[in-house]
Amino acid sequence: MGSQSFERLFSPLTIRGHVIRNRILSSGHQTYLAEQNLPGPKMIAYHEARARGGAGLIITESARFHASSSSAAPDLVILEDDQIAPYAALAEAVHRHGSKIIGQLSHSGRVTRRMAQGMRGVVYAPSPVPDHRFHTLPREMPSEMVAEIIRAAGAGARRYAEAGYDGVELMASHGLLFAQFLNPHSNLRQDLYGGSFENRLRPLREALILARQAIGPDKILGLRISAAEDEISGLEEDEVIRICAALSSEGLIDYVNTSYGSMAALGASVHVVPPMEIEAAYLASKSQAIRAAVSVPVFLAGRINQPQLAEAVLAAGQADLCAMTRAMITDPELANKARLGRTDDIRACIGCNQACIGHYHAGNPISCIQNPVTGRETIFAAPPVRAKVAKQVLVIGGGPAGMKAALTAAELGHKVTLAEARAQTGGQALLAQLLPERAEFGGLITNLQAELARHAVTLRLNTRVDAALLAEIAPEAVVLATGATPYRPQIEGAEAGDLIDIADLLKGAAKPGKRVVIADWRCDWQGIGAAVMLARAGHHVRLAVDGICAGQNLQQYVRDLWAGRLHQLGIEVIPYARLFGVDTDTAYFLHGASGQPIILEGLDSLVLATGRSPLLELEPVLHAAGLPFITIGDCATPRSAEEAIYEGLAEVSAFLSA
Repeated sequence: MGSQSFERLFSPLTIRGHVIRNRILSSGHQTYLAEQNLPGPKMIAYHEARARGGAGLIITESARFHASSSSAAPDLVILEDDQIAPYAALAEAVHRHGSKIIGQLSHSGRVTRRMAQGMRGVVYAPSPVPDHRFHTLPREMPSEMVAEIIRAAGAGARRYAEAGYDGVELMASHGLLFAQFLNPHSNLRQDLYGGSFENRLRPLREALILARQAIGPDKILGLRISAAEDEISGLEEDEVIRICAALSSEGLIDYVNTSYGSMAALGASVHVVPPMEIEAAYLASKSQAIRAAVSVPVFLAGRINQPQLAEAVLAAGQADLCAMTRAMITDPELANKARLGRTDDIRACIGCNQACIGHYHAGNPISCIQNPVTGRETIFAAPPVRAKVAKQVLVIGGGPAGMKAALTAAELGHKVTLAEARAQTGGQALLAQLLPERAEFGGLITNLQAELARHAVTLRLNTRVDAALLAEIAPEAVVLATGATPYRPQIEGAEAGDLIDIADLLKGAAKPGKRVVIADWRCDWQGIGAAVMLARAGHHVRLAVDGICAGQNLQQYVRDLWAGRLHQLGIEVIPYARLFGVDTDTAYFLHGASGQPIILEGLDSLVLATGRSPLLELEPVLHAAGLPFITIGDCATPRSAEEAIYEGLAEVSAFLSA
């Protein structure tokens, strides 16, 4: 990428007297780092890292401001005055590094299961209209409760102001409560909060008025809203523009923070955190349309992962501030690196969604598959403490685990040799990037290779390690990261069928026949990707999944996106299908729940996505040589790039510090 001037990106933006030092925003996003539902050391360290890294504005995640939206989840709450102090500590940490900070106020309305003690709670919304994701049929809020929630929004805003925040943002995005009031499909009320446009706007409008009264004239008051909800019964773009224009013209908001989609439906949810399959900065025209209708700054989110992209959006007049949230989850120093012209050093987000929103949906704290320090800032020192004595370290295997291990050892001050048997580093990620619409996954390899090039690591490609090479290098410590090889289960009649391993399919080393069945034990990207790839190439494809659905092990937004792709292509998905046997034109499966046969006739080729086996041949060699070593990544047990890179940092750090 090289050095580039970012004149607009690093120009200040003043909102209500607050000077934001640049146009880089970390937008509100759930971290699950709260402790007792309040900011604590982990959340403070997380946001402080991004402030230290140069972000202009940090909007902290949505806090529940009324008890009717609280649950057992580790979300933030801002319900009582005795909760102000933890927010003040977070604000002070962000301000210490020159960033501004704004806090979100949110109520989920119907888009929640509201779980506590394993049970669903009572859910309130404008009207008893069900959602199509959480399968919640809410109770209609009494008018008195609506007024109470409006007052609670004002009280929550006051608490943020007293904590020293620079401003407050009310959420009417993604089909949340205020959006439900705005939407005539989810607001069927006949009182002063429903019916006409003015009545549907009333809850949000009155909440903004009370928030302004509570925070005073010197704090920022913003609105987050989806530019459209992309759902059959969602808010349309023209309705959203009308809402923003009305609030702006009354002087009730200081900015509009645009997003897209709705949490109330499966297909529209993907826009909450759009993955790599969706074009970068794809919402710029939407924010531009809102910007033309309002007199306040407009913020833009949606796959802005490089400073060059943000600069282009700003130059085109499509937004005034760019949310680079996941970009800074991956590289908290992005802003500083761009400002100093070190764009080649930026670790680019690849939009995989695995450890950011994926962790959240699994109930775990936020992280990043490329940057295990994210969400663990209180655990890992940055920069790492260098070793007092440099060791000769040999890393065997150049996949993600091996590359990260070599980087970790080098950053600790050791002398590192990385030996890779093939002509290129990258391991399984080289195959992952070959799947349809997944080329950006290869950025993981590119980022690791660029980081390796900046360190004194001796890279030996086309090098198989044996006892002789161990004697030549004479390492004092060895990291074994040799990965895994395709696993072939016992399949009755395998010699009679045309069986193709999915790795050979992706590499082009095998050509399937016209009619293909994919045996998908993994329930992840491989089976779905192969099915789509073959269907687009004109093959008849059936996807037999050894699980409850295709993509069972994927983050739910991307799983649902690809379920739509499979349906559009007419690919038959057979769930609960455990591979048993094959012959020349038939594949035989057993139903995973009933044990009854599933017989798929009329096939030419059976593609196997049946997992991998660890490559452990060197373990006895290392034992025989008496060398201290650890085994990490897929050769410990096959998993994903996230575990591989994490172990390349955490386990290697511990091993070399022992």
